[in-house]
Amino acid sequence: MTAQPAPTPSTALDAPTPPRRLPPEVSILAVMVGMMLLFEALGWMFEGQSFILNPARLRIMILQEAVIGIIAVGVTQIIIMGGIDLSSGSVVGMAAMIGASLAQNVGDAHAVYPSLTGLPWIVPLLAGIAAGLVAGTINGTLIAMTKIPPFIATLGMMVSARGVADWYTNGEPIGRLSDSYGDIGLGPWGMTPVVIFLGCAAIAHVALRYTRYGKFIYAIGANPLAARVSGIDVEKQIIAVYAIAGGLSGLAGVVLSARAVSGQAGMGYGFELDAISAVVIGGTSLSGGVGRMTGTIIGAVILGVLTSGFTFLNVDATYQEMIKGAVIIAAVITDQYRQRKRRSV
Repeated sequence: MTAQPAPTPSTALDAPTPPRRLPPEVSILAVMVGMMLLFEALGWMFEGQSFILNPARLRIMILQEAVIGIIAVGVTQIIIMGGIDLSSGSVVGMAAMIGASLAQNVGDAHAVYPSLTGLPWIVPLLAGIAAGLVAGTINGTLIAMTKIPPFIATLGMMVSARGVADWYTNGEPIGRLSDSYGDIGLGPWGMTPVVIFLGCAAIAHVALRYTRYGKFIYAIGANPLAARVSGIDVEKQIIAVYAIAGGLSGLAGVVLSARAVSGQAGMGYGFELDAISAVVIGGTSLSGGVGRMTGTIIGAVILGVLTSGFTFLNVDATYQEMIKGAVIIAAVITDQYRQRKRRSV
């Protein structure tokens, strides 16, 4: 009987190479490009002009979304951690009023603080950020220490911060702001808000991907109990993330009031929903543990393309909100599908 040759042991090289997956941002970017091309085609069809090849329109679109983007940088970290923040828009309004009140021109007899007029621009900037930090720290402390749901804690802050903004000057707008403060919202070519947004996003991207801070955020979002068992101080991390998000909302309030060269209590109304929308459209999972800052940037741009495109085509504002809502729902459904598919693998 002839001996059969022994089977050769399989090696890793014999195993089939799994297909290489493209980053999730590629599909989101494709959606953005597709939307821009659609508006371009509709523009030539109904308006007889280009949507894309209009630098003034694109500049306005980018500036409008820069403030939302600054807020979304903080909201991204919160949602990755498994939380939510409904207070960011109201914190924007509160910080805008506080920052503007400390940026009025020298000798203004109608200033909120006549003895504090003519301050360097850095003072109102830091004051607005500090107001946001305080609001964010209160949010984080309530969530971490009392264990109440983030939805309830930030809902309470949303109402309270808006009340502070209205109370601050009895609803009166604050004007006659210094030129140096106005430069925060304008600057060279009027693009300072965009630079601030991209700078904040770059710092957050590095922090999320390459530091313990970011790893802790993903760990808590994926499984809070496992994160606690592994030695992460979950409560401390929650407070830190909400404080940072609050500070970014405060910065957004300063940028917004500086761009408008006035402080108004209604500033930031509804911005929290736009920020959450940008984050979700950008691929961050509402279930926590999944998301990237690059996706948030693209999500903010997509929102800007939608708003600018609808305005370009003279679509009624009511229909704009309906369509934007449908886009957000579609993004959430897509996220849920991805989560089920990942769990089934």
